[in-house]
Amino acid sequence: MCGIIGITGQGPAVPRLIDSLKRLEYRGYDSAGVAAVVDGRSDRRRAKGKITELEAVLAADPLTGASGDPTVGIGHTRWATHGAPNTGNAHPHQAGRVTLVHNGIIENFAELKAELQAAGHVFESQTDTEVVAHLIDQGLTAGRDPLDAFKAVLDRLRGAYALAVLIEGEDGVILGARHGSPLVVGWGEGEMYLGSDALAVGPFTQKITYLEDGDYVRLDRTGATVFDMTGARANRSVVQVSASTALVEKGEHRHFMEKEIHEQPDSVQHTLSAYLDLVNAKVRPPEGLDFAAISRLQIVACGTAFYAGMIGRYAFERLAGLPCDVEIASEFRYRHPALMDGTLAVAVSQSGETADTLASLKWCKAHGFRTAALVNVHSSSMAREADHLWPTHAGPEIGVASTKAFTAQVAALLALAVTAGVQRGRIDAAEEARLVRVLFEAPRLIAEALTLGQAIQAVAQELSKARDVLFLGRGAMYPLALEGALKLKEISYIHAEGYAAGELKHGPIALIDEATPVVALAPLDEVFEKTASNLQEIAARGGPVIMIAPEAAETPHGAIMTRVAAPDCDPLIAPLVYAVPMQLLAYYTAVQKGTDVDQPRNLAKSVTVE
Repeated sequence: MCGIIGITGQGPAVPRLIDSLKRLEYRGYDSAGVAAVVDGRSDRRRAKGKITELEAVLAADPLTGASGDPTVGIGHTRWATHGAPNTGNAHPHQAGRVTLVHNGIIENFAELKAELQAAGHVFESQTDTEVVAHLIDQGLTAGRDPLDAFKAVLDRLRGAYALAVLIEGEDGVILGARHGSPLVVGWGEGEMYLGSDALAVGPFTQKITYLEDGDYVRLDRTGATVFDMTGARANRSVVQVSASTALVEKGEHRHFMEKEIHEQPDSVQHTLSAYLDLVNAKVRPPEGLDFAAISRLQIVACGTAFYAGMIGRYAFERLAGLPCDVEIASEFRYRHPALMDGTLAVAVSQSGETADTLASLKWCKAHGFRTAALVNVHSSSMAREADHLWPTHAGPEIGVASTKAFTAQVAALLALAVTAGVQRGRIDAAEEARLVRVLFEAPRLIAEALTLGQAIQAVAQELSKARDVLFLGRGAMYPLALEGALKLKEISYIHAEGYAAGELKHGPIALIDEATPVVALAPLDEVFEKTASNLQEIAARGGPVIMIAPEAAETPHGAIMTRVAAPDCDPLIAPLVYAVPMQLLAYYTAVQKGTDVDQPRNLAKSVTVE
């Protein structure tokens, strides 16, 4: 979740790039850098650590030339994904005439890099970003027009990304593109700006264009030309935002919940990067903890975090052979639990202040068990209380109904389960590499799932008329069904229940009638056929079924169902990808009903009392 800023204007660019980067430091603080066009050439300064370190570098070696202070430049503050957080891996990256900054993950960087190295290109960093610079420069060297060279490279990239690019010889021009990761255009008087969010350009303008997924853009001092993913010119509206409230700005979204749903490619990527090394396709084991020395996990949590823990249990037991119990914290505290020696107690919470979960963590610690806290607020009570801090990196979550905090928790637990499998000898090096790459596919696939909004809105119009809704899933889709039902209850006030699909015949099938919709999570996994059989049973009894499944999944024979075509994915990351349609379904149903989406009745963001 890196921060990006670009300026093409009239006044000195570098001091303003630094000002913007300071506002963006919450998005990344491993390293920072700026580049500017100095006397017709792109020059850069980079530093490991916080923005103050970059300021010191600039004070000692300013970016200025014979023609004075540069008026065109780009800046970046980094959260490391590929390569160590050092100066050599800091952005901006350069190749030939090209200088660029990047937020996101280029999933196919390794094969692209191998191709470039075979053609004689030499790389200076371990990052995926440098590959993009070399590819664009290769196109320029072949005689392509800069915009055509840029588009040709975008068509080859796989992943979620936002880019800002300088090209020598294109004076006053910045190119940008987004796929999955956000990017905005700021409009000034004789100046233009490019940033990772409204906060980035907030010091300079309140006139913003939010680029849509797949867009790319050419900026100069006079304006911006936006193109869609087909290469056609796109008309994107200009909206007015408040600079003072940019940090909690909804942007182009109607509600914070919608905004936070759309931030999940970034928040999942940011969290995974803390636990996995994609460059070497290896896990990053938690400091001071060896899962081989743990005999059992005891996860305690409440609400949405409890369901994240349930998904984690499937992964820990399957990948690591590590027994795992998951319990609602408010019950755990009072039932006098019997924990065996060698148990690691794990508290899962967004705020790190949830009263019942914190009390359960303290109980475990008081009884001599090692503890870990999986929290989004790293200075919280649980973070301070636990022996081990397992951070998530979702950023501030304003909406009461948790979305990006939930998927960040799931992402962290899945990554830790892979680590546990490696440390316990259940996963060899080849499988470790495969699983790491699979996990890093999640941001792109989440971004793809976000494009389902229009189809889900149509489903939500009908769902909003229901009094009761059932959610079904098998395996890790079962806790996700529970989470989907909870989301619908929380913000639309429709009664909903989640069930394991195999339990349908053990009672819940009595609820099926033509007025009770059933939402079925059906990825193409080892239990798909069994889930499909359950859906046939529902359809045979007149129950309306909403089947969320890949396009390749067949509709159960003879059944009439509403289909939502979710992205196909590896079963390991299906909970991350399928969480998105669940969240969107609840969101659009609530919007259709006109409820208070961000602050639903009777609920608080952090439950700090019993």
